[in-house]
Amino acid sequence: MAEQKQAFPGWHGTTIVSVRKGSQVVVAGDGQVSLGNTVIKHGAKKVRRLAGGSVIAGFAGATADAFTLFERLEAKLEQYPNQLMRSCVELAKDWRTDRYLRRLEAMMIVVDASDSLVLTGTGDVLSPDEGVTAIGSGGNYALSAALALLDSEASAKDIARKAMEIAAKICVYTNDKVTLESLEAKE
Repeated sequence: MAEQKQAFPGWHGTTIVSVRKGSQVVVAGDGQVSLGNTVIKHGAKKVRRLAGGSVIAGFAGATADAFTLFERLEAKLEQYPNQLMRSCVELAKDWRTDRYLRRLEAMMIVVDASDSLVLTGTGDVLSPDEGVTAIGSGGNYALSAALALLDSEASAKDIARKAMEIAAKICVYTNDKVTLESLEAKE
């Protein structure tokens, strides 16, 4: 019998959402870490600051892979200071072509004062049209909620919190223990 390739379970472990509104950009992530159908941890921090605090990144996927990507991104940000887009493109090139990195199973949202980007292992560096993006198992729920709230009077922080709250009510791999980081954005 041919061995079946196991589907990547890492996408079922998180929700990350980013909202850019007014003078603020926010990245929020839940704290749940799941292994199969078991919750291993409730308060993981999947959103962190990089480049001396001027960049915020959040990840969805395999934890060890995400830490590797954080380290590689930090190195690119040091190599290309104040050039988030270039740093992310260079990371995406490495991620796509390097034999070791190619096996990493994660996605990232990375923001600074002027750019919001989604990075994937297929070489994508994507910038959302509306200033809102989300990844992970509850990403589509959080994205829909955030887009619906974008025209409201709510702040970027409030929109991100509400979007995460809605995702946590729908996605069994997302909880309500939210880590939220924000920066003042360039309008």
